[in-house]
Amino acid sequence: MPSEVAVEKKKLQKPPLEIHYLGDRVLRQPAKRIARVDEEIRQLVREMLQTMYSADGIGLAAPQVAVNKQLLVVDCEPDNPATPPLVLINPTIKSGSRDLCAMQEGCLSIPGVYLDVIRPEMIEVAYKDEQGRPRTLTATGLISRVIQHEMDHLNGVLFVDRVENALALTEELRKQGFSPQAVKPIS
Repeated sequence: MPSEVAVEKKKLQKPPLEIHYLGDRVLRQPAKRIARVDEEIRQLVREMLQTMYSADGIGLAAPQVAVNKQLLVVDCEPDNPATPPLVLINPTIKSGSRDLCAMQEGCLSIPGVYLDVIRPEMIEVAYKDEQGRPRTLTATGLISRVIQHEMDHLNGVLFVDRVENALALTEELRKQGFSPQAVKPIS
């Protein structure tokens, strides 16, 4: 069954939503659970996908576009029209592997900053799809990383909060015009 939220994977001159940046309070608020998956939510998903593709992203969480809802979209193959995006509503991580790995991350809310973050290699995530059906997914590699990164947004956490190299973090943020004081390190 084709997805009801399918959008063309292309850049738009004027994406429907505005991405907010490090330092904006909306990025630090915990998102609320979605009670009902309806056409309004599916429309938000379509607009989030259009905004993500327009910004050359592979993941976008609703708080990044100032929507305080537990919703994220992921597409690790934005150049492949045959691969449908993943829509995760009210996602929860059921388990994560003990094996950790460091990988460079970036964020549409902190453009130009790319730093290593350590996360579990594999996760099992439970969520609802765009139809409101319960799903579970076991993810590894890039998709696992993107889901974890986007889920952090739902809790008001940004990837820079997880960067262990404080010197590189400060240097990269300043280089891109962001304030290191906007980081809230996770102990």
